[in-house]
Amino acid sequence: MRNQYFGDYMTVAVFLLSGALLVAAAIITARIVAPRRPSRLKATPYESGIEPIGGGWNQSHIRYYVFALLFLIFDVEAVFIFPWAVSTDYFKSIGNGALVFFEMAAFVLILLLGLIYAIRKGVLRWE
Repeated sequence: MRNQYFGDYMTVAVFLLSGALLVAAAIITARIVAPRRPSRLKATPYESGIEPIGGGWNQSHIRYYVFALLFLIFDVEAVFIFPWAVSTDYFKSIGNGALVFFEMAAFVLILLLGLIYAIRKGVLRWE
């Protein structure tokens, strides 16, 4: 049993090592093969064909970060709900169908309350 236990770790270690070697080989190959002809024109920032004007520092409005945060919250919610929705037959077969349903309902309710709070605060209003 102990050999099988460490054998599983060895399998993971071999895969991690081979993945790291593959990435290192790709980076080294790109360094060797890629042409390097730096110029001033290549060093200038490209903005949709428009000549860059001014400095590169630009402050973004907090509204974008709030939208990104809300997107992440509901994206993670979808990640949790999808396996639950796919495997409901499994939960019914082991006798915990109602418990699992109410746990997921509580999870969705908490997120729904968060969405209602965001709407009431006016976070989703685009001005």
